[in-house]
Amino acid sequence: MEITLLHYTPLDVCAHAIRTCWQSFDKGDEGGEKDKALIDRVGNKFKHASTMEHLVYTFYIQGVSRALLQELARHRLASPSVKSTRYTLKELKETEPFAEDDYEGAERFIVLTKNALVDSASIKALNNLQAILKSGVSNDLAKFCLPESYKTELTWTINARSLQNFLTLRSNKAALWEIRKMAYALYGSLPEEHQYLFETCLYKEKANS
Repeated sequence: MEITLLHYTPLDVCAHAIRTCWQSFDKGDEGGEKDKALIDRVGNKFKHASTMEHLVYTFYIQGVSRALLQELARHRLASPSVKSTRYTLKELKETEPFAEDDYEGAERFIVLTKNALVDSASIKALNNLQAILKSGVSNDLAKFCLPESYKTELTWTINARSLQNFLTLRSNKAALWEIRKMAYALYGSLPEEHQYLFETCLYKEKANS
């Protein structure tokens, strides 16, 4: 999995939006400590969370499974643009079949779970899909045979309010392991000056757990 932050809204834009309500622009400091405290106070402590929607982040997410992609679909207030299997299955079609234990080679196309039974089954599905493609079946039909482990990538845009919700739910130990890994990676890719808004969203193990 690789996550790249492509673009983000400067903090002073969110602070400006908040100060619009009270016309307190003269108290701003262009995204400095005063503005940071204002955003945290109004957006988090006072629960005027709609103000956080003025902060928007765009990520390029690579090497995740289609199983994870389904999980992302449950987060409504985010915009995904996903790699098309209609145009990209030729990458698989042009390779040679994989041995059932060729995890290193197959990892180009599938996310491995480190469970031998599951990963071997994914490789079998990969080879089956490849054989169907080579037989001349169109990509649009062949993609119905895609294993859930098949890798994809997407550009994903989400506002801070929705990202807080995402991190709260998906960093939890009950979340799918892959999307939990993604949650922490998303947080890690945020600008350092933005991370304070999301620190309390990350799951923390209980001391006696």
